Amino acid sequence: MALSLSGAGAHTGDRTPRGGNTLLRRKKTRDRLRTLGFLSPWLVGFSVFFGYPLIATVYFSFMHYNQIKEPEFVGLRNWSYVFTQMPLFGPALWNTLWLVVVMVALRVVFGIGIGLLVTKLKSGVGFFRTAFYVPYLAPPVAATVAFVFLLNPATGPVNEVLAAIGIDGPNWFNDPAWSKPSLVMLSLWGIGDLMVIFMAALLDVPKEQYEAAELDGAGPWARFRYVTWPNITPIVMFAVVTGVVQTMQYYTQALVAGKLASGVTIGPGTVIQPGYPDHSTITVPQLVYQLGFQNFNTGAACVLSLVLFAIAMAVTILLMRRKSGLLSAED
Repeated sequence: MALSLSGAGAHTGDRTPRGGNTLLRRKKTRDRLRTLGFLSPWLVGFSVFFGYPLIATVYFSFMHYNQIKEPEFVGLRNWSYVFTQMPLFGPALWNTLWLVVVMVALRVVFGIGIGLLVTKLKSGVGFFRTAFYVPYLAPPVAATVAFVFLLNPATGPVNEVLAAIGIDGPNWFNDPAWSKPSLVMLSLWGIGDLMVIFMAALLDVPKEQYEAAELDGAGPWARFRYVTWPNITPIVMFAVVTGVVQTMQYYTQALVAGKLASGVTIGPGTVIQPGYPDHSTITVPQLVYQLGFQNFNTGAACVLSLVLFAIAMAVTILLMRRKSGLLSAED
């Protein structure tokens, strides 16, 4: 009888963990399905708007495809054409990287400077904040048209003012040496987005740290270096990374400025070669559009897109690294 009870107890003890494991597995499955349900909008958006286009771009980079006939596999012919036979690839890549380095750096510096200026004002903060932010709201095409008019070397008010004070103004968008700096000036005119971001970061710096630095005898530069900068470094990182990604896609302003400065009348069926003057404003996104939608060379356009994507990813990863980026090891 004792043996029987002992056997029954052992048998019951073996069955209970199995039932518990089954319930635990069901609970984990429900949790995974619930999590997947919450993630499904992002997964669908990522797959449709990033995953599939990226895979399709890689696929068509090895194909001869004019968007009419069926794709034809050509191996590395598109890659060889882009890197060895396309004369505008070098200037476009150089212009794009130049804009990334100069434009992003100056926008961050100007954004911090204007943010500091507005936050230190005692009165009229709302006026100056609005005045600096309103240009950012202007549509890119309208802002570019206005800027090209202002910098017109013959009739623009900027050169007229410079001539009145005895300075011979440059040709701006009509001069290859000044075309890219003119685009940078246009981007600095619409600095309102970064100003707002940096203002929020600067106002979030603890005032106690400034007070402690002043008691220690720290001057304005020392307070900025040892108090302000460490607190806004993550925001600077955000501004730099997003600025690099946006500038690698720089298209509208450079194209519109080149077309207007060239003086060519734009009408139905008019095809304007980008990059005026002397290919100084041509960028890789302009080449992608020209190859893919004007020359119907989809394969080469996909190769350029992948090169642009690879450079943007490499720069972003480099910046995000703790030792080689902007963040310190303690952050």
